[in-house]
Amino acid sequence: MSAQPQQTYIYDNHGRPISYVRLAVTDRCNLRCFYCMPAEGIKYVPRKQLLSYEEMERILGVLVAMGINKLRITGGEPFVRQDLVGFLEKAASIPGLEQVHITTNGVLTAPYIDQLKAIGIRSINLSIDTLDRERFHLITRRDEVHKVEATMYKILDAGIPLKINAVVIEGKNEEDLVLLSKLTKNLPIGVRFIEEMPFNGEGAHYPKLKWNHQKMLTHLEQHFGSLEKIADDDHSTSRNYRIPGHLGTIGIIPAFSRTFCGTCNRIRITSQGLLKTCLYDRGVLDIRELLRNGATDHLIKASFLKAFGNRARDGFAAESRRNTAVAESMSEIGG
Repeated sequence: MSAQPQQTYIYDNHGRPISYVRLAVTDRCNLRCFYCMPAEGIKYVPRKQLLSYEEMERILGVLVAMGINKLRITGGEPFVRQDLVGFLEKAASIPGLEQVHITTNGVLTAPYIDQLKAIGIRSINLSIDTLDRERFHLITRRDEVHKVEATMYKILDAGIPLKINAVVIEGKNEEDLVLLSKLTKNLPIGVRFIEEMPFNGEGAHYPKLKWNHQKMLTHLEQHFGSLEKIADDDHSTSRNYRIPGHLGTIGIIPAFSRTFCGTCNRIRITSQGLLKTCLYDRGVLDIRELLRNGATDHLIKASFLKAFGNRARDGFAAESRRNTAVAESMSEIGG
């Protein structure tokens, strides 16, 4: 029996493995969620400044050879970019890449569900802050909730594991903590509630975050009674629970409180090729510049290793390294 190839791992300067990359394929989005960007939108970069699919494939090839085995495609809204499915097929075929996931707002996704299933997409995260039409319009500035809900059920019908990501926003969708949680009664989904972050192109909306992770859990238990704690994955960003008697699960993500940084295994690459080793840093490596200046794979790998070797201990440390306050859009960063 032949020996199995030995798994390669990358570690940062704090001893944390890095095995997961979130890759933004575009900064463009068809919604205008107020916590993600200003009402007028953001100034989109010229298309030539975006990474090409060929450049993305090359980056992924280098990272997978280094030990990355999980990819999540983000945006902007990924399905705004043309020929995304063709890129997904190529990415999923990279030897050593074990998992490919997608985060989408669901407005344009439904026609591609069968293809995503055939490619082997491991799971889909739908960004749904509410299924109430009026509140959806208030938050996203668009009247598209019917398309999103239809996509949700089509994903479930296809048997692709599904999570819902909902940002909890003071004065906008507080009631949806309970309403979205009720979906888990009979549907095999994970509903995850996320603390609002200041990545909206404007900075923090509030002097103090009301709906932090403790407040969310307390609110849910006041309505449903004690939640059953279930096991978290090794590098999970969420604390996970089940409402007794429910089929699906509940997750709470302390994205602003940043209590999960000690086990973070992820990096981000923006649509312009900027490496972020923490959501809260300003970007630590211009990969696009390396590629377009003729860098070899060896030099790209060395540049990644140098960046990983100077990674901030947590989100607070990363934020403290910035010269300016957090004010960019999540659409620019990449989910």
